[in-house]
Amino acid sequence: MTDALKRLSDEGVAIWLDDLSRKRITSGNLAELIDQQHVVGVTTNPSIFQKAISQGDGYDQQLADLAARRLTVDEAIRMITTADVRDGADILRPVFDATDGQDGRVSIEVDPRLANDTRATVAEAKQLAWLVDRPNTLIKIPATPAGLPAIAEVTGKGISVNVTLIFSLERYRGVMDAYLTGLEKAKAAGLDLSQIHSVASFFVSRVDTEIDKRLEKLGSDEAKALKGKAAVANARLAYQAYEEVFGSERWLALEKAGANKQRPLWASTGVKDPAYPDTLYVTELVAPNTVNTMPEATLDATADHGEITGDTVHGTYEQARAELDAIAALGVSYDDVVQQLEDEGVEKFAAAWNELLDSTKAELERLAPSEA
Repeated sequence: MTDALKRLSDEGVAIWLDDLSRKRITSGNLAELIDQQHVVGVTTNPSIFQKAISQGDGYDQQLADLAARRLTVDEAIRMITTADVRDGADILRPVFDATDGQDGRVSIEVDPRLANDTRATVAEAKQLAWLVDRPNTLIKIPATPAGLPAIAEVTGKGISVNVTLIFSLERYRGVMDAYLTGLEKAKAAGLDLSQIHSVASFFVSRVDTEIDKRLEKLGSDEAKALKGKAAVANARLAYQAYEEVFGSERWLALEKAGANKQRPLWASTGVKDPAYPDTLYVTELVAPNTVNTMPEATLDATADHGEITGDTVHGTYEQARAELDAIAALGVSYDDVVQQLEDEGVEKFAAAWNELLDSTKAELERLAPSEA
């Protein structure tokens, strides 16, 4: 096995695991990945928790205790998920300390049903930060129109945020603006900007999945030749936007006050089409000061046969723009695709959350003490 993961890390890409479960924590697996696979962070989402809690018996004791206390299902879910995040954060604490707070972080998402409610999202973010009570937590807020002002307000309160579900370049610029606005609020409030960190989770594979479907429907050789190009091109142009914003006068003023850059995070990096290399969204998105959060299969594939050849983003912007323009010229609407993906992303996470509520409710009822 080559040490592709070390080379990736040496190129300035922080390797995070896109998964968390009680079993992964208690078995020592997470600690092992940190020690042996260069993993320096963890991301979670409603789908990950739904899968973790519905499989195996790792949560039975806590569920029985929660049932005995007659907690509501919503309260029970928060007790269970924040316990995992707290334990994961404790395991990653040495990384957090060694990297001065940049890595060693665990992300937990606000209730996805609140994605279109700014005030409720802010309230939930504050509650989660308080409940987990670890400095190396990131609160995930979706980049919906209602999410942007919430990101600014939460950042302004000194809470570190992982902005999720970013698909479009325009929305990504809005996310960076919200982060800078939040930093400006925090500065005005006299907070220590050096303690505030953020990542912007730019989703990759789903862009190819949707655009490829539309190109396949067109059926021409020209359309088929562009399959598998859109997601990487989109992400590379996002990095170009990142360099522009974090080279601006507005940013430089905040940097002088101690602020940290909001790193681009490549999310949804598991390849959906088996025709593509299983490390595609890792090897083609190598750039300094980025994060790549990988499902374990992608992490293993990269460790086994990933070819890390250095920076694969700088110098590609012109080609990336040309590829997206060629797709648009065929009648595939970029704006339509990214809006659909955002809507579907919110819906999928809300559906997973509802499944989690249903399965947890059933477990609480099963384990509830019988009436005397």
